[in-house]
Amino acid sequence: MEIIAQHGEVFIILACVFGFFMAWGVGANDVANAMGTSVGSRSITLKQAIVIAILFEFAGAYLAGGAVTATIRKGIIDPAILSGSPDLLVYGMLASLLAAGLWLLVATHYGWPVSTTHSIVGAIVGFAAVGISVDAVHWSKVGTIVASWVVSPVTAGVIGFALFRSVQTLILDTEDPFRNAKRYVPFYIFLVGFIVAMVTFTKGLKHIGLHLNWGQSALISVVVALGVMALGVLMLRRIKQDPAADREYHFSSVEKVFGILMLFTACAMAFAHGSNDVANAVGPLAAVVGVVASGGEVAQKTAMPTWILLLGGGGIVVGLLMYGHKVIATVGTNITELTPSRGFAATLAAASTVVVASGTGLPISTTHTLVGAVLGVGIARGMAALNLRVVGTIFISWLVTLPAGALLAIMFFFMLKGIFA
Repeated sequence: MEIIAQHGEVFIILACVFGFFMAWGVGANDVANAMGTSVGSRSITLKQAIVIAILFEFAGAYLAGGAVTATIRKGIIDPAILSGSPDLLVYGMLASLLAAGLWLLVATHYGWPVSTTHSIVGAIVGFAAVGISVDAVHWSKVGTIVASWVVSPVTAGVIGFALFRSVQTLILDTEDPFRNAKRYVPFYIFLVGFIVAMVTFTKGLKHIGLHLNWGQSALISVVVALGVMALGVLMLRRIKQDPAADREYHFSSVEKVFGILMLFTACAMAFAHGSNDVANAVGPLAAVVGVVASGGEVAQKTAMPTWILLLGGGGIVVGLLMYGHKVIATVGTNITELTPSRGFAATLAAASTVVVASGTGLPISTTHTLVGAVLGVGIARGMAALNLRVVGTIFISWLVTLPAGALLAIMFFFMLKGIFA
């Protein structure tokens, strides 16, 4: 308690700096995953992707980031074990932020799309198990999170496969693909609007004082989705068939229609990513602020100050602007060749999986989910469509992430303990 009272301000400043650094890493490495499919399929330019990401990542982090943040903040470690020594929790959360941020910086430098969720969860479990005691970790909760890392890419892969098969059946394999694209694409746009709106209204807006029941949320979500669909229809009217381009590539005009749809799915993916992954940066920061503000009390429940979500959203945006282009190439062009119709299926599948997980408070890996979705779409075209060497490199970088985060966090934990104790 004395250490908290003595160094409280220093701890909060360090937490803000390390939290911003971690959010920067999320923006640099993970936002690329959200935008990779859109840029890779040439639906939007890199500049447009960055503008979309800035707006929707920030909105997702602020409006729907609360549920997952609670899991990262207090779901992984048992607060009761730490009630006698709150300083250990502070050292551990600071060490976790620094460790995860550093690993993301290394991974982004090499263009590896690693999981920020793996990085932070591995770091927290590492310091808690080694620095405090094995009993301090909620192993059942960790088990659920680890299971979700397998379930989420598989789910996104299945949805991506099914969505692309529906596109093939309803549009690509018909006598008049262009006419059918214009007929069915508005319904896909409606789906995008509904999924994102539904999760935001059901789970995300409690911290800004808006409490809606399921029925009200569904009704408002339908209205929002209809509005989004109407906007999509207006944009689709401008697209005319180009017979010359179609002679060169049969689906050229059809892909232009899907290019409009990709704009909407890119927004959905950025929103979904912000809502789930801001927690990786601000969860430990909120834990430190909570302990210092309460004078050393490790509370089961603490309020999430709005400024913390804003700091996380800001860090994500800065990271994307400075370094985000590195990983976009890996996800967008190197796993499988993406066209707008394929990119749409992958992005909507991943966004749906991520927003639903955010609503339930599960910190799943956006990276795994999106790569799973891209693989699902690739498999729908046949295994030959996949670049298995790149897929192998991605899987190896995933395996390394968890122990890397844990080892760095253990090292920083004992360094901080030595400095302040």
